[in-house]
Amino acid sequence: MWRRGAHSDAAHHLPAAGAGGSTSAAAAAGAVRRRRRPGLSCRPSHLFFALLVALFTASLLVVWQLLPIGDGNAAADGEGAPPPPDGGGAMRFSASRMVLRAFDTESRLEAARSARRWWPGLEPVRLALVVGTMNIDAESLMLTTLAKSLGGLGYEVEVLAFTDGKAHNIWKTICHVNVVSFEKLKYVDWSKYNAVLVSSLEGKRVVSILMQEPFRLPPVVWLIHDDALGQHLRNYPEPHLSVPNHIEDWRAHFNACTDVVFPDSHLPLLYSPLDTGNFLVIPGSPVDIWAAKRYGLSHSQGTIRNQHGIKEEDIVVLVVGSYLFFDELPWDYVTVLRTSAPHVMDMARTKKLGVQFIFFCGNGSDTYNSAFQELASHMGFPDDSVKHFPMTHDIGNLLMFVDIVLYGSLRQEPGFPPLLLRSMSSEIPIIAPNLTVITKYVTDGIHAFLFNSGDPSTAASAFMRILGEKGLLDTAYSVALEGKLLSKNMLAYDCIVAHVKLLESVLHYPSDARLPLSFSQVKERTWLWDPFESKAALGNSSSEDERHIHTRIAGILLGESAQSNWTIDSDSNDTSSYDYPTQSDWDDLSEVEIFEDIEMREMEEIDERVEKPLLTWDEVYRNARKSERMKPEGNERDEGELERTGQPVCIYEIYRGEGAWPFLHHGSLYRGITLVSPGTV
Repeated sequence: MWRRGAHSDAAHHLPAAGAGGSTSAAAAAGAVRRRRRPGLSCRPSHLFFALLVALFTASLLVVWQLLPIGDGNAAADGEGAPPPPDGGGAMRFSASRMVLRAFDTESRLEAARSARRWWPGLEPVRLALVVGTMNIDAESLMLTTLAKSLGGLGYEVEVLAFTDGKAHNIWKTICHVNVVSFEKLKYVDWSKYNAVLVSSLEGKRVVSILMQEPFRLPPVVWLIHDDALGQHLRNYPEPHLSVPNHIEDWRAHFNACTDVVFPDSHLPLLYSPLDTGNFLVIPGSPVDIWAAKRYGLSHSQGTIRNQHGIKEEDIVVLVVGSYLFFDELPWDYVTVLRTSAPHVMDMARTKKLGVQFIFFCGNGSDTYNSAFQELASHMGFPDDSVKHFPMTHDIGNLLMFVDIVLYGSLRQEPGFPPLLLRSMSSEIPIIAPNLTVITKYVTDGIHAFLFNSGDPSTAASAFMRILGEKGLLDTAYSVALEGKLLSKNMLAYDCIVAHVKLLESVLHYPSDARLPLSFSQVKERTWLWDPFESKAALGNSSSEDERHIHTRIAGILLGESAQSNWTIDSDSNDTSSYDYPTQSDWDDLSEVEIFEDIEMREMEEIDERVEKPLLTWDEVYRNARKSERMKPEGNERDEGELERTGQPVCIYEIYRGEGAWPFLHHGSLYRGITLVSPGTV
């Protein structure tokens, strides 16, 4: 091993000589410097062994991360839990696979503001908000609050609704409202908007227009609130073989959007056949709170308990978990319940209480039910104390007769669990682990009863804080009430801010635009409950909304989605029958272009190798003049020249399309008419 100090000493003690001696000394010093390896303090063999050890350690870490994490005590027991059933398409949550990404934190608004110098903005930033209906419902509640926040920041919002409703007056106090029919969509000048927000499945017609020129510039954000289309897609196990046009058409429309936004992580799993990489989850929608309010007004707790055979004095515990493991056995519950269930049953026997556990998980197939019963037997429950309901069952029906909700999943989720929020809004005491996403909003002993996620046996102490001699303690009822009050507006601010940040990240702010305020200036902390919350409005909206939802979803799925185009009957200028190319069409076109390019190059190479007779200057001149005359550009006059000479430009279209739209027929830039139906412009 070379040491710098040793060489320095050796060089220092070399004898001084004449010119020859100095030359030999310099040569020796140069040889020493060449033998040095700067930055290398050990032998190469040592580095090789160190690298080998590092690779081995990294491989062990990777294998350890891939191993399933379970209960160590359960693994040591002789009778372990039954293995998962064979088959069954379990839908696991994977942030990379489902592309449930977080949008760019870089704000284009701040970039536009920093690029400004002294000139003032003239035009406001205009947003179009397309809604299916203006009924009194949770969707209108969220969108009106969002529109009010955007207006307060300086955006100009215009609502385009397909159907009028009872929320029309509420909308008018917030922004400009325009009720348009499907037949009149072609008269809307979409180019005046800086962005378009679509908030209904009927908005597919609008997306179809925005997929065509000249309206492809504004970014489109599609807000998906319900699972109707996703449930429809689940009926086709092999969509590429069953209804290829149906799936391909919806996928093309989803792909045309800048972002497709869902209110929870469960909906993207249902819409996964349409995933094109632009799915985004923004939690916090008030749909769960609204559903709990509406269900409580139209159903009776005593009636539902009698329907399920629940005695009045029985304590019913509903065990829920994550939506992200839709078809799997509740393996997460095993860790919590195997340590707490025996204590709960002993506590119930001591207090002479009847306790029943209801599991809300998985599907309703016979295979799943048999596997679940075997799993329940390993948890230590008596046979008559456990019931199972699949996740397709109405959760509102279960929350009407249960007394306690236990959240048994110990896995972190992207947002606050929607089942937990729905339980809190139903004024039911909840027991949940102290996960980060839960403790961010909920306080132990005030809004819920929390237990240590690292020690699931502490869930039994949470039950001790709830159960009394004759039922639930007064503390449980007070905590349930506080949880209900908290859940009403718990996620409102985060939801609004996330939508505003999304707009700031996708909007292109023109140089002459009057820039709005940043998302940090959002003032709304609650939903606009006051104009929506009257009991009469909620009662009237119940049956009306259900009928409307079923009607419009049936019309979309059965009337339009089976074909890859849409048709609108109108007057002289009609827009119809758009057949959009599929991915296979683009692949075929690319192959044809590549083949033609190769063939053209081969012909050029052959022409270069063929001997050609020399031409005279006159022949070369005549050929050049002939090629000039064949070029169309030489015989055409540009639009500016035609406008100066007073000759209008008119482009005749032999098809029915956007070129015949009336609002484009101004000035000499573009004047289109259709030859299919009579009329001129």
